[in-house]
Amino acid sequence: MKSWASAYYEQSHEKNPVIIYRPEDIDRLIDSLLGNPVSHNMAQVHSLDRGRLPSGNYDHELLVGVNSDLQVGLVHFMDDDHGNICTLGNAESRSEVSYSIDGAFTEFPDNSEVSIDLVRFIVQEFVFSGGVIPSSVEWQPWLDW
Repeated sequence: MKSWASAYYEQSHEKNPVIIYRPEDIDRLIDSLLGNPVSHNMAQVHSLDRGRLPSGNYDHELLVGVNSDLQVGLVHFMDDDHGNICTLGNAESRSEVSYSIDGAFTEFPDNSEVSIDLVRFIVQEFVFSGGVIPSSVEWQPWLDW
């Protein structure tokens, strides 16, 4: 089965999301976020291999944020089985972490940032596993969502 996902990170993607079906598409997504201003440094990703809720909404969400100045990022995952969880960075990770999709800022837990390379790998694992929660990273609960 071919795994694929959709990504939204600019207003123009609301009706036409970016489709991800190759590793190069993930690199293009991360590189685009790295080149964007701070107000557009996060993407919302949905696996197209997972089912939808009766409402038509996705049963999950993966948020991917990157900080080009610090060369770090984070990943947030949400579904009914795991709740809201966010990557767990090392103790030196910064506090007061926030990322933005199309100007809408979201705050994340302290110590939630990891390397850009790990962010890329986490997104690849999510997309090419058919939307399964990535196991290549430690997660922390995010209770403020």
